[in-house]
Amino acid sequence: MSNPNYGGVEEISNNTKDGKRGNFIKKSYDWVLHWAETPFGTPALFILAFAESSFFPVPPDVLLIALAISIPKKSFRFAAVAAVASVIGGMLGYYIGVALMEIVGWKIIHFYHAEELFTNLFETFNKYNFWAVLTAAITPIPYKIFTISAGAAHAKFSIFMIASIIGRSLRFFAVAGLIFLFGEKIKLFIDKYFNILSVVFMVLLIGGFLIIKYLF
Repeated sequence: MSNPNYGGVEEISNNTKDGKRGNFIKKSYDWVLHWAETPFGTPALFILAFAESSFFPVPPDVLLIALAISIPKKSFRFAAVAAVASVIGGMLGYYIGVALMEIVGWKIIHFYHAEELFTNLFETFNKYNFWAVLTAAITPIPYKIFTISAGAAHAKFSIFMIASIIGRSLRFFAVAGLIFLFGEKIKLFIDKYFNILSVVFMVLLIGGFLIIKYLF
């Protein structure tokens, strides 16, 4: 399976430090994919989705797609596993932001060079808590940055959880649905246009909410 360069899978830089980080991410990506060829694919998906919500660089979509293609009839089961684990992992990310920023949180933020994003999110969460988390949960924006930032900003936990559940479920079930309907033919399309598809889906989702709000 080709490298789709999803949100957390970055290109390898010519800079020595970034190059080492890029090599680590590429090795992590290959390691994640190999689980699809083992009997432990589903447990691996759960662990990956959990870890990616707070610190791991490779998004679970990589393994979800591979598993769904291998057993299409279980596509939605795999999506459910990814969604549940991701939401639970998001709770860990939130806790890191609340209680472990100095010990762990800043190291994660620095690893992704997301200092400016982290700072800006403080104000964003105060104004648009639900929409900020929902956007991160669906799009390729590193979800871990949002979960940690939400905790550090003391965003309302109940709203954070609702947005996480909706967003992560929509994202993973959309991917599983495409695989279920179109099989391996859709894989290359998702690989190539995943970021664009995520943004378009988010725009349509928000547009739908606005239409319902102002018409009804």
